Amino acid sequence: MNVETIPLESRAAIHRALGDAGRLAIVDALALSDRTVGELEELTGLGSSLLGFHLRVLDDAGVVHRRPSDGDRRRRYVRLDPAALSPASLPRVGERCTAPLFVCTHNSARSQFAAALWRQLTGGRADSAGSQPANAVHPLAVTVARRHGLDLADARPRAYTEVQHHPDLIVSVCDRALEAGVPFDAPRVHWSVSDPTGGDEATFVAAFDEIAQRVARLVEAAA
Repeated sequence: MNVETIPLESRAAIHRALGDAGRLAIVDALALSDRTVGELEELTGLGSSLLGFHLRVLDDAGVVHRRPSDGDRRRRYVRLDPAALSPASLPRVGERCTAPLFVCTHNSARSQFAAALWRQLTGGRADSAGSQPANAVHPLAVTVARRHGLDLADARPRAYTEVQHHPDLIVSVCDRALEAGVPFDAPRVHWSVSDPTGGDEATFVAAFDEIAQRVARLVEAAA
């Protein structure tokens, strides 16, 4: 969704939703990372009732969405929809990084996409790894990446113990990997992206498109 294609009344609702300091604080907290409600309470200083009210307003305007975890189904992640906002509405967040590590459970699709996209956009270093690495990168991940000029044919899933450098940012693209714990001491960002494995090619395309949008935002914020 592009801001120019959003109906005028919907854009007005978005602007009304953003016209509050508390709701802007929520948007700031979600600029790079999906968060639980508890994390948002801590980051914004808003009480649970007030936070709940602000989240409903933002949800109704299409600015945020809530998604159940793929791991602990009792947990829900709040996500920002940057497509609903103009670039000027998105905060600049100073997460400078030059060597991010993208992680998911099997390191066979989502984290491979993210690391390859970072390298394509920046020309810099990015690695990926998994808590339970698969035997190979998923064939549909290789196919979808190739269409965007990314070569994953020779990539292989790796365990955390195989990461040779110390990352300066951890980006988990998998709820299960985050909730299992990631054994690196570095700032963290979480993206609650559905696991495409087990799905068809369209599922991999959807995962790639979401990750591409998020990587582009991270590159901009880390510049």
